[in-house]
Amino acid sequence: MAQLVLTKAARDDILALAEQLRPAVLRVARSLRREAQRAGMSALDVQLLAVVRKHPGIGVSGLAELEQVSAASMSGHVKRLAEAGWIERTAGEDRRRSGLTLTHRGAKALDAIRRRRNDWLAARLGALAPEGRAALAAAAEPLMRLAEERP
Repeated sequence: MAQLVLTKAARDDILALAEQLRPAVLRVARSLRREAQRAGMSALDVQLLAVVRKHPGIGVSGLAELEQVSAASMSGHVKRLAEAGWIERTAGEDRRRSGLTLTHRGAKALDAIRRRRNDWLAARLGALAPEGRAALAAAAEPLMRLAEERP
């Protein structure tokens, strides 16, 4: 993707916007993580379960690669999630490698966290004026683009 050439004024505006958005995004993210913790899961637990749901049969090394951690570290996380009954290992195609799938208990836990987080967010959105909700609705797609990883 080609880089845009920005004027100094545009760069200054972008930095000011970043300074304004950063604390708000971080506070919302922290509050959403807290909802998972109240339900007995860490933010990492939720993230890993969501990846396994999206990629059933993914291996430990594939999960580690997606999450950008070592396979040894991921192996410990996977062991803990399996012991909690949230995921299970399944035989791979070549029998040398096992895949990970979400258990019924894991799916229920992940759905409960998603509901908690949505309820928390909906309650706060409901307290905003319609104009504020419209501004956030318009910002949702550009924020998702910001969150996409780039090489």
